[in-house]
Amino acid sequence: MGKKKKIKKTVNPNEKLKIEAAMELGLLEKAQLLGWDKLTAQETGKIGALVKKMLKHK
Repeated sequence: MGKKKKIKKTVNPNEKLKIEAAMELGLLEKAQLLGWDKLTAQETGKIGALVKKMLKHK
């Protein structure tokens, strides 16, 4: 059989910030259990605002 390809999973920097923000807001477990698309608009807005704030202070 042929060689197996190794798939590198790279997380982009903004994804890391999103995860960090969700963790800080206590929403990471919900996002992991249900999926990011199951968060409410209010929850995703809070995450987005926190990510924006994190980017501004970098």
